Amino acid sequence: PAFAAEIPVTKTEIDVRAREIETRLIEIRDLARTNLTVTEKKELRKEVKSLKKEGRRNDIYLSVGAVIIIILLLILLL
Repeated sequence: PAFAAEIPVTKTEIDVRAREIETRLIEIRDLARTNLTVTEKKELRKEVKSLKKEGRRNDIYLSVGAVIIIILLLILLL
């Protein structure tokens, strides 16, 4: 369904995905790129860019959640 992307994921799922992204980025970094064609290099650059973008999106999601929790705690305590 179209609304499937809106379902919140758990912190463990985010952590697992973050580890997968990190592992893939390390694999790409250690890859012998001299043997690749121009189009393969271009595809790798696109993949790296999208993986980094996805990784940043997860960090922002957690940061916003942390800020909301802190604000709620401050309201409750004050």
